Amino acid sequence: MSDTDAARRIEELRAAIREHNYRYYVLDEPSVSDAEYDALMRELRALEQAHPELRIPDSPTQRVGAPVSSQFAKVRHPQPMLSLGNAFDESDLRAWRERVLKLLGEDSPLAFVVEPKIDGLAIALTYREGRLSIGATRGDGEVGEDVTANLRTVGGVPLSLRPIADCRLQIADPESGQSTIYNLQSAIPQSIEVRGEVYIRIADFEALNNGLAAAGEKVFSNARNSAAGSLRQKDPALTAGRPLRFFAYQVGPVEGVELTSQWQTLQYLREIGFPVNRDARRFSDFDAVLAYCREWMARRDSLEYEADGIVVKIDDFAQQRELGVVGRDPRWAIAYKFPAREATTRLLNISVNVGRTGVITPGAELEPVLIGGVTVRNASLHNADYIAERDIRIGDYVTVKRAGDVIPYVIGPIISRRDGSEQPWAFPERCPACDTPLERVEGEAAWRCPNFGICPAQLVRRVEHFVGRGALDIVGIGEKQAELFVSAGLIADVADLYMLKGEQFAGMEGFGPKKIANLLAAIEESKSRPLDRLIVGLGIRFVGSVAAQDLANHFGSLDAIIAAGQADLEAIDGVGPVVAASVVDFFQHPQNLALVEKLRAAGLTLTGGAPRERRGDGLEGKTFVLTGTLPTLTREQAAELIVAHGGKVSESVSKKTSYVVAGTSAGSKLAKATQLGVQVLDEAGLLGLVGGEGAGGEGQLGLGF
Repeated sequence: MSDTDAARRIEELRAAIREHNYRYYVLDEPSVSDAEYDALMRELRALEQAHPELRIPDSPTQRVGAPVSSQFAKVRHPQPMLSLGNAFDESDLRAWRERVLKLLGEDSPLAFVVEPKIDGLAIALTYREGRLSIGATRGDGEVGEDVTANLRTVGGVPLSLRPIADCRLQIADPESGQSTIYNLQSAIPQSIEVRGEVYIRIADFEALNNGLAAAGEKVFSNARNSAAGSLRQKDPALTAGRPLRFFAYQVGPVEGVELTSQWQTLQYLREIGFPVNRDARRFSDFDAVLAYCREWMARRDSLEYEADGIVVKIDDFAQQRELGVVGRDPRWAIAYKFPAREATTRLLNISVNVGRTGVITPGAELEPVLIGGVTVRNASLHNADYIAERDIRIGDYVTVKRAGDVIPYVIGPIISRRDGSEQPWAFPERCPACDTPLERVEGEAAWRCPNFGICPAQLVRRVEHFVGRGALDIVGIGEKQAELFVSAGLIADVADLYMLKGEQFAGMEGFGPKKIANLLAAIEESKSRPLDRLIVGLGIRFVGSVAAQDLANHFGSLDAIIAAGQADLEAIDGVGPVVAASVVDFFQHPQNLALVEKLRAAGLTLTGGAPRERRGDGLEGKTFVLTGTLPTLTREQAAELIVAHGGKVSESVSKKTSYVVAGTSAGSKLAKATQLGVQVLDEAGLLGLVGGEGAGGEGQLGLGF
């Protein structure tokens, strides 16, 4: 290839890659696959290596390559990066609006721009003649640190600006729908400072921490600290290895383009190549502002990033200048803070719970603390490794997080508050319920009590599972009743529920004649539940509602399932080796076979199978993996929704996986999806694929180039 042809091809590749970056990071509409994008990058790198004289600083290949820094130089911001005043309820917001009107005049027309307040690291990016010149942290608002080399590695930060065709910017009014054409002075500003937030998405943060923990390295306490620590790495290559993102939300000094409002600025930033929060809205009605804030209070847990509030700004820049600043807070903006989701309290004790499969789960007993309007006394500690890695001790002051309906969990201890009285905690060696020595399978984090048939704690949990809505659905039996039946010796396994007689409840508190009659009727009614519900109720590890339906439909009877071998089970579409091995193992235990015979004798349905309800074909040919806790759907409901629309659900992530649907506390499956480049969705994204059935909103977490 001649030098002329190489130069032409290099420019073609740079233009194509910049456009793909724009479509991915800004529009959230990738137009090529990872493989196609990687091929373009490989070709460009090869050409630049062959023609080093054609390499330029803002080439897409130059995101990493600066030397390791020994220190960060100080950068004085041309305009102070201000903080925000806070509002904690709607009365505070109304009071802020009244103050604004008092200063501008009661009859002044107002418009507002509202968007979620990302909990990340504020930065300022300066571009000269369209190229990134300086990137700095906020610092103290007056002086920050020069982290340009590191910011160049962040995918959402453009190295060069995207010219606006014909210098004309068309903006649609979100309320009226009418468009306005703005004639700009130039396609690219002579100079512009763009301000925004570097952050890490929740799913990426959890995958990052999982990877650090697996490597024996220190994990981050929260996504914001992770973003800040990643951006301040001395070696830009380390920053490049972190899943950093960027949202632009404001400008500082601008030369060559006149911007007159916040809404216009957001649309302009989007057009020249910056990711802008797609949840930003403009309102001229303040009641609509309040309604949108209420909506986000309710939808907070559907965000793919951490946010600690909603920012409300006066739209018009002339009004902003007239309102000015008081102290370090602009009068023209305010942050409506979400209720706290993290709090500090003392860890009083660590107790353990025995699950239905024998898994021993540690839990934190806390000094009561109010988090997000709820008093929290207990929180999860996940497993023994989690406690050991974070060196969590009894008596520690700890940070506790609560998000939506997810069980609160301990993030970690506050080491600086230790006074020497804290006591290290050792995981028990024996089951607290039956004193059986605990076992741990190599490669698994969980310790288990192997005394499946006798351990009373396991039996209580198995009864709870058996009578649950997804299984036999026996109304009138819950945790308290299960504990009572086991402790009183009324049942020794779930089949004994069908042997209960009315006279056995005589004299028991809370069991009058009517309640006893209703309970026995509910138990009798459950005998006719479909076979797949009974399979779920048996509590076979890894077998949820979808796998249970697959087994019932394929074999038609529980006897046929029991007789099936590993290969027979794996032949079922949707049943992988892990599920198949678990089913085989379950029915190899004599006590489980005896349980089946007792259920047969009690008159339960052991045959059957029917096609699932089909509600659409939108997911035909797609394979999904579910991980973590979703905001509104149970794992079983999500799986049923996928299958009802033609998709398949698998228990393991591979290159053939179409999507991973991730909720909070997602683990190794999310990490593997990130490693393989599998597209990750949150619950809203899944619902969007099936036409919003059950909920609405965008939710694609995206796939990384």
